[in-house]
Amino acid sequence: MAPPKAPAIGPLALAALLVTPAVSPQGKDANYLGSVEVVRDGGGGPVVRGTVFLDSNRNSMLDAAEPGIPDVMVSNGREVVRTGPSGEYALPAYDDMNVFITKPADYAVPLDDDMVPQFNYVHKVAGSPDLRFGGIKPTGPLPAAVNFPLIRDPVGDQFECLIFGDTQPYTNREVSYVRDTVGATLAGRDNAATECLIFEGDVMGDDLSLFGRFKRIIAQGRVPQYYVAGNHDLDFDAASDAHSFDTFRREWGPEYYSFDIGKVHFIVLDDVRYPCNGIDDHPFCAPDARPTYNGVIHDRQLAWLRNDLAHVPDDRLLVVNTHIPFVSFSDSTTRKHQIDNLSEFHALIGNRPTLGLSGHTHTIEQILPGEHFAGWQDATGTGPAPFHQIVTGAVSGSWWAGDLDDDGIPHATQRQGAPRGYYVLTFDGATYVDTFQAFGRGPEEQFHAAFSTPRFRSWAKALLDFVDGHPTPSDTLPPVTVSDLGDRNMVTVEDLRDGTWLAINVWNGSRDSRVSVSIDNGEPIQATRTQSGTGEPARVGLEFADPQALALQATQGRLTFRSTVGREATAGFTTWRGVSWQGAAGPFQSWMLTWKSSHLWRADLPPSLPVGVHTMDIVAVDRYGRRFSETRSFEVVDTLPEMGWPWKTGTFE
Repeated sequence: MAPPKAPAIGPLALAALLVTPAVSPQGKDANYLGSVEVVRDGGGGPVVRGTVFLDSNRNSMLDAAEPGIPDVMVSNGREVVRTGPSGEYALPAYDDMNVFITKPADYAVPLDDDMVPQFNYVHKVAGSPDLRFGGIKPTGPLPAAVNFPLIRDPVGDQFECLIFGDTQPYTNREVSYVRDTVGATLAGRDNAATECLIFEGDVMGDDLSLFGRFKRIIAQGRVPQYYVAGNHDLDFDAASDAHSFDTFRREWGPEYYSFDIGKVHFIVLDDVRYPCNGIDDHPFCAPDARPTYNGVIHDRQLAWLRNDLAHVPDDRLLVVNTHIPFVSFSDSTTRKHQIDNLSEFHALIGNRPTLGLSGHTHTIEQILPGEHFAGWQDATGTGPAPFHQIVTGAVSGSWWAGDLDDDGIPHATQRQGAPRGYYVLTFDGATYVDTFQAFGRGPEEQFHAAFSTPRFRSWAKALLDFVDGHPTPSDTLPPVTVSDLGDRNMVTVEDLRDGTWLAINVWNGSRDSRVSVSIDNGEPIQATRTQSGTGEPARVGLEFADPQALALQATQGRLTFRSTVGREATAGFTTWRGVSWQGAAGPFQSWMLTWKSSHLWRADLPPSLPVGVHTMDIVAVDRYGRRFSETRSFEVVDTLPEMGWPWKTGTFE
């Protein structure tokens, strides 16, 4: 099935391009601070009860004069009911449940001081087992009532949300990188029409003690923040999946839930089963294997989703958020990094208009309805994609690796070659426009381009052979570094004769993007996407590499940095769980290098291009009809000149 057609370029598309949203009539109310009201005395029965009410005096308490709000969805994480005429509800109770409402459109739930929405109550009688990061304290018997306060907040149907993939800081140093990217962005932009921030999982890099500092940084934006649970947000010492996101639940709320804004029904799912050992029938989930996770949506959650959707009109746009992608180009043949039981999810969604958002792979992927890559059938039991999906990339890029940019932040070029960034989703009713925004760049910058010459491919082969045979980092000098590429905008006559093309990486490019190159104002050369998305496997290797991305990923000077002051404490840098990256100025690890990409286009240069300086106009038109362009110069030469100082004696002769 196909989602509603995206609008042609118009006010909303232009707004998304300029990252200036269409302002809603009133905008959100970010000053409503409070909590869910939990009435303790007299509870303990088999049914959880309460009232959803209009909190007229904003004290988060159900006062005598405050009316209940009918027709609000309330759930125990399994069943879903709507409130009665006086706002009352009743649901079956069970231990270890989340009781939550689906925030209705044109209403707002209270926020805590860090802008985290307060719309749920966790019931876990005995609390979590002994977990390193604390989990959930014992809640004791079921309360007499769990009441949910709301205020009116008529924001209308035009609004935007910002989407952030894998921030994934492992250390306080990397939380500082989040501050100087996401935090600085939120503090410096106009968020008047920004109704939500959604983080697509791997909010942390395993150290959950950093949650507090993180949320204080994100709160600068004064925008409600919603979270998806990722495989690095786990309580890794949990013995079963029932407790694996307890600390996450304590800090952020339910691991799956929904909320409404305008004509959009947002759904957040937990598709990380940990540990999967002895539960899922994969070798990596074997009982005697190291505890690990699998991409799957568990049965209770599917039951909740079925009941949730039963209350949602068919004309509403569903925006479904997961951490592990539904399907992925980057990891198309793996089961762990896609949703195992995806066919069951497809059956529940049916023909509803749907947009899927995810993170996890540290890549940007636009998967349009009907696209298909080899491996999906075996890994997920599904074929061509039935709805539009975006793998939203990573704020952390390639795990905060690489040399520092002008802002003192690792460039961390992502696996498919895109820079670090985030998405702006602009909604108008049940339609949307998606725009990728790279950190530190203007909104009009949507691609990069570089020449793939025989010279580059010979260099890249030496690089790839090295990473296949050596650990990264390594004390062995690599055979090539970025310096050995020389002038990458200089092409020889021999390069043209033996095959040279321009590789254009359109970071948010899709099947429906159009890319062309015009040389010296000549007829445009239509570029071809290196992946057709028609069921083929990933095309990997020198012919499908991104020269610009590989040049950035090939050499990390930071690996060599040492000092007498810091000694080992500041030598090189650390990543992941304190893994030390020190040694020769080598490349990223092989699986992080961009030698395949689903958003790379190729435009072959004419072999007869004359010697001289040339001008090149590169144009990319996206699926909404928005045009992005760049003009640059390059040279064709008979032979490469000496690029350094030729007189070694230092005197002219």
